[in-house]
Formats: sequence, structure tokens, C-alpha cells
Amino acid sequence: MIKQENIKRVVVVALLCNLLFGSFLAHAEILDAIVAVVEDDVILERELQKEVAVIEQRIQQSSAALPSAYVLRKQVLEKMIVDKLQRQLAEKAGITVSEEQFNSSAADIARRNNMDVEQFRAELEGQGISYQSFLDNMRNEIIINQLRGREIGGRIKVTDREVEHYLETQDKIGEESSQYHLGHILIAVKEGASATEIQQAMSKADGLVKKLRAGQDFSQIAISDSDDANALKGGDLGWRTMSEIPTLFVNEIRQMKQGEVSEPIRSPSGFHIIKMLELKSTDNHMIIKTKVRHILVKTNELVDDAEAKKRLLALKARIADGDDFAALARAHSDDKGSALKGGSLDWVGPGDLVKPFEEAMVKLGINEVSEPVQTQFGWHIIQVLGRENKDDSSEFKKNLVRDAIRKRKIEEETELWVRRLRDEAFVEIKQDRL
Repeated sequence: MIKQENIKRVVVVALLCNLLFGSFLAHAEILDAIVAVVEDDVILERELQKEVAVIEQRIQQSSAALPSAYVLRKQVLEKMIVDKLQRQLAEKAGITVSEEQFNSSAADIARRNNMDVEQFRAELEGQGISYQSFLDNMRNEIIINQLRGREIGGRIKVTDREVEHYLETQDKIGEESSQYHLGHILIAVKEGASATEIQQAMSKADGLVKKLRAGQDFSQIAISDSDDANALKGGDLGWRTMSEIPTLFVNEIRQMKQGEVSEPIRSPSGFHIIKMLELKSTDNHMIIKTKVRHILVKTNELVDDAEAKKRLLALKARIADGDDFAALARAHSDDKGSALKGGSLDWVGPGDLVKPFEEAMVKLGINEVSEPVQTQFGWHIIQVLGRENKDDSSEFKKNLVRDAIRKRKIEEETELWVRRLRDEAFVEIKQDRL
């Protein structure tokens, strides 16, 4: 016969099991709860929690103060919504990332941090960052960048006249010799907003300017209130030359000193607030120009790598014995353009030639002939004839201005494109779950 106390024990255990199982189900339901509907897709609580944890860690590492949990979740959710809309558009356009491109990007990021892939993975995980999450975010960024390149990049053109006009009209006071570290807050106004909505946004922007000028932390307010894509980075736009700064802000920035906060600046996207975080001047741009020539042997069905190297080593030996490099280049080089000039590539600067060629070239002394060097074009022997330091400031400035104008145009167009994408999409946020 079962004792009374054993029956009680069984009942208690059963009750505890029911409570624990019920708690587990409740937790699972919370994680699977829908936080937002984005077109024909959803964002789940588990996805939001995961992304919030990553952003929290990033903010803490930057020593910035964390906003309230509600504000952070709201900002992160908005970023996730915009990312999901872009991913949906990319999927419809058939944009994907090949494994080769994906692996190459991961290796490149590791290399820029002076590590191999395994070392970089260990470093991330040592900081509590999931390597798989890093890869997922990287894949997402690559796809979105490809989408933006397709939707926006192809439409952006910078003419020689635009560069010349900028240098004529904007560079007279030496603005391109200065760099500006800027903070940015956007209070967005959707297309077709009512007068009341515009007034509310303007009042909010005015209020934020007063808080900032009273000494409140810029990055904290940007994280909490900005609708810009850089909000979760504290609104930091990084260092820029004047030509990289959106045209809308230029006149305001010219008058600002370090630490100053602008009045709200109206644009089609809303109201912008700029802070001049830092200022600095840059020096003249000096480069080393190298006079170089080469002999190229291409590989094909009849000439493999070993045969190409063998031919070049034989030519190098003849040069060492006194044969003329230029004559041998004219007779044997597969680079027909330079062969007519005795193999001469004339004077070249940094970045003018492919990386393996340039790396071998910079190690050579004057008149020294290299060992065979492989590039995507074939195998080369290289000879350096001279080097000189050159003030490349004028040409450098033109290229800088051209790149900056293009970057500025892309940023301005991207901002409008993203806001339009967000405003025109069907998005339902479950406010009670924020």
C-alpha cells in the first residue's frame, strides 16, 4: 500500500514539473512573439533581443552611456526594419553573395586587423561576440551595399567640370587643407507630412539643440532620438573634408567652431542638427614616383608557369651579361604596348600598378632587375630606373574632391531612397511589446 507521504511527494513533484513546463512554454512564447510585421515578413522578439545585445556591447565598448531599454529597443528595431526592407528588395532583384566573395571579405577584414581568419574569430569570441553573428551581419551588409550600388550608385556621376567648379569656388580659403569631425542628428519628416507633423518635428529639433547647447551628451541624444542610420553610432559621421560634406550643411559648417552645435537645418528628409566635434589641418601630399620598365610573359596552353619563369630567368641572365633590357623587351615581352617603348611604364605612383607588381617594385634598388613576379597578367621581370619625391597635392586634391563629391551625392541620394522605402512600405510595430 502506498504511504501517504509518498503520495504527497508525487503530487508536489508533478506540480513542480507543471510549473516549470508552463514557465518554459511561456518563455518560448515570448521569444517567438512578433514585434513587427514588415511587408510579408516578421521580426521576432528573439531576433530583436539578439540584435539589442550586440548593440549594447558596442555602445559599452565605446564608453558611451546606454539609453533606456525602451529607447534602445525602439532604435534597434527601426534599423532592423529598414535592413529587412532592403533585404526583401535585394531578394526580389536576385542579389546574392557568392561563397568566394563572402570568404574573401571575411579574410580581408581579418587581414586589416593583422590576423588570419582563425585568430580573428578567437579575438571576437574572446570579446563575447559570436563569430556566426559577425558573419551574418557581414553577409547582410554586403547584400545591402550591392543593392544600393545597383539602385543608386549607377545614377551618380561626377564630371570634370564639377571638380573644377568646386576648386574654383569653394577652395579659395584652403578648405580642403582642413578636415572636420562631425556629429549628426536627424529628426525625420516623411514625404507628404502635414503642417502639424512638420511643426512637431521642428519643435523636437529645437528642443534637442537647446539640450545640446546646455551641455547634454551628443552621442547619448543621437542614440536616443536620431532617425539617421548613424544613430546607434552616436551620430558620428567621422572625419570629412569640406567636399565630402553634404551641400546643405556647407554654409553652416564654415561658420562653426569646435564644440558648436548648429541650428536645425531643413531638408526633404527632415531636420538635421550638426555638431563640430573636432577640426584639424592636413599637410601637403608627397608621393614617391618610380620610373620602371618590365618584360611580361603570359601563360597559355603552350606556356605554363614553370616555362614562363624559365624564359624570364634566361632573359635576366642575359641582362646581367650585358644585353640591353629595352632590346630584349621589344623582342620578347607580351605586353605589346610597353614593348614598343623598351618595356617602359614611365613614371608611376602608388596604386597605379597591380599590388604584386608594386610590392616587388618598391623593394628594388635603382637598375636592379627582379626575380620573376606573378600577377593576373602573367609573369614579369621588373627594373627600376629612378625614383623621385613629388608634391602631388594638386592631383591628389582633384582626386580627393572627385571621390568626395561622389560620396556626398551617394549619401544624399541614399538617405532619400531609404526614407522613401521606409515610408512606402507596410510596417506594423507591436508597440505593447517594445
